[in-house]
Amino acid sequence: MSDNEQNLPLAPERKHKSGFVNIVGNPNVGKSTLMNDLVCERVSIITSKAQTTRHRIMGIVNTPEYQIVFSDTPGVLAPKYKLQDSMLAFSEGALTDADILLYVTDVVEDPTKNADFLAKVAAEKVPVLLVINKIDLLKGQDELEQIVSRWRKLLPAAEIFPTSAKEHFNVANLMSRIVELLPEGEPYFGKDALTDKPARFFVTEIIREKILLNYDKEVPYSAEVIVEKFDEKDNAIHIKAVIYVERESQKGILIGRGGSMLKRVGTEARKDIEKFFGKSVFLELFVKVEPNWRNRENKLRSFGYIE
Repeated sequence: MSDNEQNLPLAPERKHKSGFVNIVGNPNVGKSTLMNDLVCERVSIITSKAQTTRHRIMGIVNTPEYQIVFSDTPGVLAPKYKLQDSMLAFSEGALTDADILLYVTDVVEDPTKNADFLAKVAAEKVPVLLVINKIDLLKGQDELEQIVSRWRKLLPAAEIFPTSAKEHFNVANLMSRIVELLPEGEPYFGKDALTDKPARFFVTEIIREKILLNYDKEVPYSAEVIVEKFDEKDNAIHIKAVIYVERESQKGILIGRGGSMLKRVGTEARKDIEKFFGKSVFLELFVKVEPNWRNRENKLRSFGYIE
């Protein structure tokens, strides 16, 4: 080795990065689709109906160099009952502990919707990335430029990323920018962690997704799912779950004639649960009435909406 080689400075050691990246926005703009695309796993349930997400759900991305803790949150809305108060609290809480904030909108929603929440986003000191989702619905570049111009006035400090999470357009660039902005730090969770939620939670979400897809009007919004038994063996899982609704009439609709509708929900849910866990599943579903549970604090606490 020459003297010159001996005197060369060592390359600085790259420090580990970690941070919380919280996803917020109005209902039905594609937050859950974006979350699943960023995490590359099906962590959040997805339907075309608003208010699909009720909890704050974390999805964790790990590499040797960084850990990103994404949070999907309920869509922001004016609460009409105590459940929606809790959902709004999850969304507003995401503003307080973010290292990076992703505000998701789309190409059809009114930018002035929920102006109070948007004002809080505009006042954030952490980096804000504005994701304009569903650009695959636009007819041309002129439409996109008009939308971007409107949003620059509302969130002037935000970096703007036109995307289509459904088509995976520009999501990789968004992810690269998130990694660049991550602060240095040690991992918050184990490097093999995918989420902070237990297995039972994903069972309830998959069943609830099938209810949202198979029923209309008030029934899916009045339904809550609780797993009472989760008995996991090497090659199979025995699950007993109860679907709570608020009225006897909703119970009848949920079950259907001769149990046909409940059987359909159970079959569809079982197939997805088997895919999720990679095991055969025996799923039992029951329906019970819990009057006005969405406005009862004790029930919301027992269902995990209030700590």
